[in-house]
Amino acid sequence: MEINNLLELFRLHFQRSEGGEIVVFAPGRINLIGEHTDYNGGLVMPLALQLGTYIVAAPNDQKSFHFYASNFNESYVHPLGADTLLGNRNWQKYPMGLLDRFVKHYGWPQTGWDMLFYGDLPLSAGLSSSASVEMATAVMLNEIYHTSIPMIDLVQAARESENQYVGVDCGILDMFASGMGRLKHCLVLDCNTLDFETVPFDLQDYTLWIMNTRVKRGLAGSKYNERVAECKEALRDLNSILPKSFLCSYTPQEFEQVGRVISREVTYKRARHVIYENQRVKDAAEALVSSDLHLLGQLMYQSHDSLSKDYEVSCEELDFLVDFCRQSSVVAGGRMTGAGFGGCAIALVKMEAEKDFIDALAKAYNQKFGFEASFFAAKAGNGASRLF
Repeated sequence: MEINNLLELFRLHFQRSEGGEIVVFAPGRINLIGEHTDYNGGLVMPLALQLGTYIVAAPNDQKSFHFYASNFNESYVHPLGADTLLGNRNWQKYPMGLLDRFVKHYGWPQTGWDMLFYGDLPLSAGLSSSASVEMATAVMLNEIYHTSIPMIDLVQAARESENQYVGVDCGILDMFASGMGRLKHCLVLDCNTLDFETVPFDLQDYTLWIMNTRVKRGLAGSKYNERVAECKEALRDLNSILPKSFLCSYTPQEFEQVGRVISREVTYKRARHVIYENQRVKDAAEALVSSDLHLLGQLMYQSHDSLSKDYEVSCEELDFLVDFCRQSSVVAGGRMTGAGFGGCAIALVKMEAEKDFIDALAKAYNQKFGFEASFFAAKAGNGASRLF
């Protein structure tokens, strides 16, 4: 949305005159490959999207934070000095989690603030709409408090908020991609050390398409935390033979040698996905650098099959989208993206054939499930920042 339109929406809702506004933006993200490796000390390959969350804010004289989510037409008012845990519910838990961290470190600000939230990401689609809200809030609070906190520290604060305040035991992938994204590049991030490199996102004559199943899922209410626990169990078993700090510290070769020490079949499968997925990220980075999009596409398909069969976080709708891609000669590769249990898949589609392919896929999906999926092309954008 244009900044002038956001400012007009803000002034209209809060019945304010012009002046004193701050506007920030934080993108959602697509993870090209490397799923459920982040909380296992491994590698991921995300890119920041051109879509995300905008916040417009200005100080008020009401001694309260007044949040307004324009997408929901819902407000939340939190008085200065009140217990921040009061805000730990519904959509406001995401900005409140960051406010909680700032209050604990710096106290309450001297004035209240009006804050309008507007997002153009589809919600609950696995594109990190919650992380974009958190990162936008972190950047805004950095402006409000005049703290000049480095972006990497804001990223870590957002992850702490998600873990401790929201209650999702996630890794740092989503927040890092939203905060540290680079225009026309994807990132290869080591989630253990936070070392990263940028890789040019050059798809030649292909376009990356996002395919939204419109099957919504909520991480805290899903089996996400269960998968985290299963990985920890697998690591404990492996440590009895070959001690390491993270599942992703094991190579596929080491896993083949000692993996059967894992006592339960289900946790063996979880570990197998994580360890081989970590290797796929390394291989995918090399494929991008060498412009081998055929190899990249094959790695994407392998990733999806592993997520569906070993990690069991796919669903019928996601599998249908990827299988349709697999049968097409104009698609180099496809996979689910995000934590799973619904949400989105991605595909590398030949530019010259993308309209016909997407039209055919949309029709087939509707005939199969009785409701429509949505589709849009993804571009790699910059990370969170102040716009105005």
